[in-house]
Amino acid sequence: MINYNFLSPVDDLILSHMNLNSSLILGNRINVYNDVSSPPDLANIDVVIVGVNEYRNGENSLNDNFSLNEVRKTFYNLYPGNWSLNIADIGDLILGDTASDTYQAMQSIITPLLKSNIIPIIIGGTQDLTYANYRSYDFLEKTVNIVNIDSNFDLGDSSKPIKNNSFLGKIILDKPHNLFNYSVLGYQTYFNSQEEIDLMEKLYFEAYRLGELNYNIQNVEPILRDANIVSLDLKSVRSSELSSKQKFSPNGFDGKEICAVSRYAGISNKVSSFGIFEYMPSNEDEATEMLIAQIMWYFIEGVSCRIIDNNFNKVDDFQKFTVLVDTQELIFLKSIKSSRWWVEIPFVKNSNNKLEDHSLLPCMHEDYIDATNGVIPERWFKAQKKNII
Repeated sequence: MINYNFLSPVDDLILSHMNLNSSLILGNRINVYNDVSSPPDLANIDVVIVGVNEYRNGENSLNDNFSLNEVRKTFYNLYPGNWSLNIADIGDLILGDTASDTYQAMQSIITPLLKSNIIPIIIGGTQDLTYANYRSYDFLEKTVNIVNIDSNFDLGDSSKPIKNNSFLGKIILDKPHNLFNYSVLGYQTYFNSQEEIDLMEKLYFEAYRLGELNYNIQNVEPILRDANIVSLDLKSVRSSELSSKQKFSPNGFDGKEICAVSRYAGISNKVSSFGIFEYMPSNEDEATEMLIAQIMWYFIEGVSCRIIDNNFNKVDDFQKFTVLVDTQELIFLKSIKSSRWWVEIPFVKNSNNKLEDHSLLPCMHEDYIDATNGVIPERWFKAQKKNII
């Protein structure tokens, strides 16, 4: 399935440490790649963990001794939930001579996992790796939605080489053009220029300020329900939750909120890859490592709770509500199984058949209530515009 020649196995010290603890810990339920002569069989695996320690396109350079050992040690020592999922850890990607070589190697690992409906959890390097992850979806020949949990938009200057804070421009401009929607959760206005804010609006992308999500973290659910790729920048977490080397801003998501967001990402039936980026190791304490471990735990918890409620061919599984707003007819569907809501987007027939999956947009009950009061949901408006252009 995957070429293990691109991967280095998990350090034996991690397994030795794990063996000193309870036999009930999560690590004992993970199929770990720690022997090059016997790589794990992924035939029945649901979730795969892979480390990618690529930092060359970031603002900070790390030495060659950097590893994810502390993250793994902390994660393995947690106790599993009531999961029926099979998990594997395939070690760390061997870095290429250049960051671009690493991107290619990463795609060669992620693409076969996606083809086998295995969800990769990518841990480690700078957030420009989101581009490599995005390119791993080229085989689908469908449009892709990206949700970036970040304080910045990461638009940058597309005329310059890709960096960890400017990868989106390359995603937008490079062929094949598979991006349908890009959403940012938890952006902080003072870290983004007004020109970038205006460009996000012009492109009909979605941006949600930190304050509005702090007010009600459940607002992230429909956005994540429509995502294929979720990319989490640890700079979106406030500094008091992290080790000193990881500190970035006094404002951001707290630990409880970022774990809730991760669980919502896991629950989404469409999310097929999850990345946690911008990890900076510290010898000071294990706060960052513990938070990453818990973010991973909650994502997997979400995956284990997935409900297949988006088979819209089964009309008996949904309640249908029609609302007239001015001259526009909005059609809402509510799942009887999960009570989740969708709103129909008028589909414009054209030669681009990549848009077929976007005729129904996840929403919340509040959007239906707003429509009954004559207010068209903003997400519906933006999605309709993207369907037309």
